[in-house]
Amino acid sequence: MKILVLSDVADKALWDYLDRSLLEGIGLILSCGDLPAEYLSFLTCFAHAPILYVHGNHDAGYVQKPPEGCICVEDTIYTHEGVRVLGLGGSMRYRPSAPHMYTDREMNRRARKLWWKLHRSRGFDILLTHAPARGVGDQEDLPHRGFQTFNDLMDRWQPQYMIHGHVHPQYAALSFQRVRQYGNTTVVNAYKRHVIEI
Repeated sequence: MKILVLSDVADKALWDYLDRSLLEGIGLILSCGDLPAEYLSFLTCFAHAPILYVHGNHDAGYVQKPPEGCICVEDTIYTHEGVRVLGLGGSMRYRPSAPHMYTDREMNRRARKLWWKLHRSRGFDILLTHAPARGVGDQEDLPHRGFQTFNDLMDRWQPQYMIHGHVHPQYAALSFQRVRQYGNTTVVNAYKRHVIEI
């Protein structure tokens, strides 16, 4: 299955110019957050695939106006044609009372609440997040630091992919890599647009 992954910046090729060739053969679309709700809703009109999403740290507006026709997979495992997607959005907490921000302890608590679902589904194939894992494409500043919880999930369940956003190429300068390997898991930064296969 070809999966289109998106994050952080709405791609003009899709939104402004609607290059339909970019959606051909796509069986699933995953959004890692910080995208306009209108952009995701727009894509539902042209894509022949479900759009699953988690929240980014700038998605507070989704409360009043969520992306229409899309499926929020926060804190659950969603299965599409046999592909199991575990969703844990948000970033490291760098403001005291902002939505979709967590300490590593809070993120770990979210993951522990999924224990029964993880065992019942026998793990998952894709870890869909906004923030990266600690030391795997993250940065040292608190807002862009990754979660150790994600490393622990990959160590325990060894999914095929972890898909995240949040770290833009311009933030990481020369150290930016779209694709990294963490054990048996391929880690992909979905900034703007990328395609994976599973």
